[in-house]
Amino acid sequence: MKILSFESSAKAGSVALLEDGRLVGEYYQNCGQTHSRTLLKMAEDLLANCGVDRVDAVACAAGPGSFTGVRIGVAAAKGYAWGAELPCVGVSTIESMAQQGRSFDGLVCCVMDARRDQVYHGLFRCKDGVLSRLVEDCAISIAELEAELKPYTEPVLLIGDGARLCHQALGYPCAPEHLCMQRASGTALAAYDALLRGEEADGATLQPNYLRLSQAERERNAKLQTQSSQ
Repeated sequence: MKILSFESSAKAGSVALLEDGRLVGEYYQNCGQTHSRTLLKMAEDLLANCGVDRVDAVACAAGPGSFTGVRIGVAAAKGYAWGAELPCVGVSTIESMAQQGRSFDGLVCCVMDARRDQVYHGLFRCKDGVLSRLVEDCAISIAELEAELKPYTEPVLLIGDGARLCHQALGYPCAPEHLCMQRASGTALAAYDALLRGEEADGATLQPNYLRLSQAERERNAKLQTQSSQ
């Protein structure tokens, strides 16, 4: 089974090709260019250079993350899958990140910078390369994260674009640079597991999962609340 995956939930963008659980190739860049300009071109070049003209499924990181970035990745995956009539899998960005901690025995703490003094977060225990989820995806403050981790005595590894921020505040070590940022290879691995479990892979029903309202929605709700109280 060949899976083409897209990851654009944060500043870095990447695409990966996975075959039967083996990473065939990955293109990654963290130079600040707009994902809408680069993502599909990266996928086209990756497949061409790998000598692949058709895949069996498409995957993307469906959130949480940057609202714009997540939308771009989901749209790219849905468009590619629809045109080729392929299954399309949306996986948690947090679960995708956790794949990069599979060589670590302890707690894999995934953190994305969510701004407004919060991180998007999920917590996993990794033992002998097997991940088990301890905390569902959520948006929490760093103080709340500190309280969550305090009862555990196991080693903790921070992964994600919020890792350095949390390291500075809490002192836990970060994953090395090549494993710290969100990557399409992790997305592909999470999607591969989902397909083996028989989970839904219908691009028509795939929707982004932002975990919280956008700034525009928050401002609108605040305005409506003010108006209703007058």
